[in-house]
Amino acid sequence: MNHFVYILYSPIKDTYYIGETSDLENRLHWHNSDEFKSAYSKITNDWTIFFSFVCKDIIQARKIEKHIKSMKSKAYLQNLNKYPELSKKLIERFS
Repeated sequence: MNHFVYILYSPIKDTYYIGETSDLENRLHWHNSDEFKSAYSKITNDWTIFFSFVCKDIIQARKIEKHIKSMKSKAYLQNLNKYPELSKKLIERFS
């Protein structure tokens, strides 16, 4: 089953959220409807999908999610969106 790594953006808070899921549309709905009571994403309900890409499985998706979070950089997130080849390199690196 395919998994997605996704980056959400909140215009109100000007912040990003990084996650992984097998159902991107449903997960976006959950983030915007207080489904996750203790998650960072509860700070707002205006999340939009900023960027996402498909991984081969949950293991790869979690490794890439962890890597992206470890970068702690808005510029890195914006570059992932701006330069699609970066996500391809992540897929290759964490295969």
